[in-house]
Amino acid sequence: MAQGGGIGKGLKRSATRVLLHVSAWLARDPVRRAWSERWSRWLARAAVRRARIGAAADTATLAAAWQRAFLSPRQVPIVRIDGDTAFAEIRTPCPLRGSGDTHACHRMMAFDRHVAAAAGGRFVVLRSQSEPGVQVCEVALQVAAARTQLTAAHERAPGGRA
Repeated sequence: MAQGGGIGKGLKRSATRVLLHVSAWLARDPVRRAWSERWSRWLARAAVRRARIGAAADTATLAAAWQRAFLSPRQVPIVRIDGDTAFAEIRTPCPLRGSGDTHACHRMMAFDRHVAAAAGGRFVVLRSQSEPGVQVCEVALQVAAARTQLTAAHERAPGGRA
């Protein structure tokens, strides 16, 4: 019995790694950009259906809904909620780590933006693993009516191909 749980965890990890590598491959090349968006949207729709994500009433509910879209909530912890903004981390190692390609990161994170939108919110990457020296993505989620302005990593530290 105990081995079955380990196999499941290993399969989840492998599946996540494959999905991330495909997403990065699509996001990095200008010729494949349109496919990158379609791929992210398709993955997000599947995650929204699987996790039964619907409209969130508040910031905490939005953050929890986004977190449910992932196979391992421990890899995407909500670190704090401050008024109209929930702050979270993405700890899963990214294939773009250290590449400097924040624009490809932005394209890959279309998945997260679609999931947040399905819950009635918005998603912003504040610090990206694609930035040199960054090991964990720092992200924010806000309900649509939020007034706090956030600066996205690809705007603050633009790198790669826009």
